[in-house]
Amino acid sequence: MPEKHLYEYAVIRIVPKVEREEFMNVGVILFSKQADFIKMRYEINEKRLRAFSPELDIESFREHMEAFSKVCSGHETGGTIALLDIPERFRWLTALRSSCIQTSRPHVGFSANLDQTLNDLFQELVE
Repeated sequence: MPEKHLYEYAVIRIVPKVEREEFMNVGVILFSKQADFIKMRYEINEKRLRAFSPELDIESFREHMEAFSKVCSGHETGGTIALLDIPERFRWLTALRSSCIQTSRPHVGFSANLDQTLNDLFQELVE
């Protein structure tokens, strides 16, 4: 039987007008300290975003998501935060913030296949 890993995940949300607290799910971050694993998956569906918020600057949102992704992956161009270890990056990415990109509170689970779990969560919560 494959080993199951404890994981945490958070849903990535676009919040065009923070004061209105309306959001759309656009991605998922999945992290497992035990498996030394962190990945995120996101989608920029321009048609859905325009329907949700016609005034949204999609190019700016795209740049923010690319920066978020670089921090998640630990890419050297992601700045000093991207150089932190995996648990610290996950905590930074999921910290409460008042900006156009926010995350849900982290949730936990067990998985024998973290990549598949990320895809399943993305399909269930974003697509």
